[in-house]
Amino acid sequence: MEYYSLNKKSPSVTFEEATLLGQAPDKGLYFPSTIPKLSKDFIANIKTYSKEEIGFEVMKPFVYESIPDNVLQSIIAETINFDFPLIEVHENVYALELFHGPTLAFKDVGARFMSRCLGYFNRNKNKHTTVLVATSGDTGGAVANGFLDVEGIDVIILYPSKKVSTVQELQLTTLGKNISAIEVDGSFDDCQAMVKQAFTDSDLNTKFSLTSANSINVARWLPQQLYYFYAYQQWKHDEPPIISVPSGNFGNICAGILAYISGLPVKHFIAACNINDTVPQYLQSGEYQPQKTIPTISNAMDVSNPSNFVRVLELFHHNASKLKNILSSYSVSDAATKATIGEVFKRYNYILDPHGAVGYYALIDYLGDAVKSSNGGGIFLETAHPVKFPEIVEEVTGSKIEIPESIQYLFNQKKESVFMGASFDQFKEWMMNR
Repeated sequence: MEYYSLNKKSPSVTFEEATLLGQAPDKGLYFPSTIPKLSKDFIANIKTYSKEEIGFEVMKPFVYESIPDNVLQSIIAETINFDFPLIEVHENVYALELFHGPTLAFKDVGARFMSRCLGYFNRNKNKHTTVLVATSGDTGGAVANGFLDVEGIDVIILYPSKKVSTVQELQLTTLGKNISAIEVDGSFDDCQAMVKQAFTDSDLNTKFSLTSANSINVARWLPQQLYYFYAYQQWKHDEPPIISVPSGNFGNICAGILAYISGLPVKHFIAACNINDTVPQYLQSGEYQPQKTIPTISNAMDVSNPSNFVRVLELFHHNASKLKNILSSYSVSDAATKATIGEVFKRYNYILDPHGAVGYYALIDYLGDAVKSSNGGGIFLETAHPVKFPEIVEEVTGSKIEIPESIQYLFNQKKESVFMGASFDQFKEWMMNR
């Protein structure tokens, strides 16, 4: 398997090279040269496979010749050693809970997979790899946890000041060791722009061996396919599911669509966005016009120019008509998000986080009366544990969220971060003086 740059001005590379580079020299994202096709027998008998066997079958074509089978099997086993339960919230509407990993967020899968791939690729090297990552919420904690104490790797996380939740901030600012946190006086888009510029700066690339742990990196993006297969493994209806994905940078839903093109049965995808509605507007008007990012209560989705949407377009050869056949997109306000959290808790005693609430709202809006039929219905992704957003969730539900034992220690840790303006020059100066 080779990977080419979507800007088409850099040579194709292996999975290992794409992982280590993060972004192509021409500033394009890497994309697989072919989309693997899974056998019909594998899909038909998916309930008979273990999670580890599914993970190996799906990921093997993407890492072929870069990672031996036995190493890939070990990486998969360590990546997915927690549950991905599909919970029926009410008739024909299910939550795929992706918050049972170590940092209580869906990004644990990609971060754990990538960290182990980098550890393998660096096994015989003397120099350090420096991982740069911008986060709008959960990526930072997942990457920090996944890369903590990985030999030969330093991690630098940029996050927007006062725009992540308390738990999210503690998860990325309290580990120390090989993890550094940069608190940026700006938006996620500012953080992402600073990271992208770093990869094209000759001084930084001379001093450091840089790669990214955002979903622009193929090793972060591609393993997100796995939970769509785990959802289908638990699906009990005759017709394939409709899947609603809370969408910010669009890496998650892009991975789901990739799984669909590889052979996973899905009836339709919904990109559930907050009021940062670049993609919903694009699907309506055909014009892609990012606006200034607007802060919302579903902060991990506060992205106005999603990096991975270009990959979504590439999957359909930039044919908007074909894309619309499989993808719809909705924009959901904070008021609707809060109302949804309250209504679902009151009617079904299920606690949504703000991102899952956006996904649920969009799914119900799309389904309409279909949810009442025996074969209608679908899945929304619960991408983070509600405990990460206690102020919002507890206010709306009137119920105290129990803090999981696995994160109680965080509240006794000291935050350590470097505060700076949304300026690449400031960031570069800090990097060069490290």
